[in-house]
Amino acid sequence: MVDKADFINSVAGKLQGLVSQGPGQPFREDFEKNVKAVLAGAFGRMELLTRDEFDAQAAVLQRTREMVEALEKRVAELEKNLDKPAE
Repeated sequence: MVDKADFINSVAGKLQGLVSQGPGQPFREDFEKNVKAVLAGAFGRMELLTRDEFDAQAAVLQRTREMVEALEKRVAELEKNLDKPAE
């Protein structure tokens, strides 16, 4: 599992490798810093979430679905009882 920071660092490192034939170390460091800032800003606007956050929300959704199904079944039983004539 790769988090946002690891991904940003990975992409920045690959881009740094592409410009490693540039004029020197100061240029590379400045370039890497700027690429990281741009990527962090872009990913921040995308409202991405981690796999752990996604899995937690999926579990909440599954429990909610189970509760809705149980409530639907209970309502159906109550409605069936209402339709029975009083004895």
